[in-house]
Amino acid sequence: MSISPRTARSVRFLGVVSASVALVLGVASNAMACTIRDFSAKAECDADGKGVISVTDVDPTGVTAEVSVYLENNGADERMVGTRTIENSTAKGVTVTFSEDWEPNAEYRIHIKAKGYVDEDIKPNLTTPSEACEQDEDNPPAPENPKPSDKPSTPADTSTDTDTDTPAPSESESATPEPAGDGNSPSPEGDSNLAETGADSNTPVIAGIAAAFLAVGGGAIHYSTRRRGSSSR
Repeated sequence: MSISPRTARSVRFLGVVSASVALVLGVASNAMACTIRDFSAKAECDADGKGVISVTDVDPTGVTAEVSVYLENNGADERMVGTRTIENSTAKGVTVTFSEDWEPNAEYRIHIKAKGYVDEDIKPNLTTPSEACEQDEDNPPAPENPKPSDKPSTPADTSTDTDTDTPAPSESESATPEPAGDGNSPSPEGDSNLAETGADSNTPVIAGIAAAFLAVGGGAIHYSTRRRGSSSR
């Protein structure tokens, strides 16, 4: 059975169209797939003046990707800064940040791993700016609360210290003067009567009365003696 030239041309045309459609679909599929070109990184300072490293994913398909950041030193990993996971990325971009007090002109390696799509580093490595971050001097960090003392405070003594407020008497004032003369001298006004020594203020009166009785008695004896003598004669 022979094929007409017209039918052959139609078949060739359909084959070309099908191949073109497959190529377009393949290119579109590759364009929509997650690639390393969807990721970017930069070192910057946050609002508090602290250093951070930001990684942004603009993959429109929303493939989950794991981001790992390493500090480099002479072409080798010195330490791992951290790991973050980006989920449900969009064409507008989803960003994750790593707190890092980076130094000027430091080098960091950022590795991206999206299962089935990407497992490589962002090229070239990230180099930090030539100037470090500076904290805002207008908002210095609040000082720490002082630690309370373990020793309990002692309340102030409000009592009056008589030893310190009252002057001490001098040696001449503190010595007690000895009374002059005999012990029968009357004491100064205001002192108590010395009844136990017999030297109170009534002693002169009693002595005067006793002397009067003695004088009367002596006169009576003398008078009686003379009277007896006269009678005997």
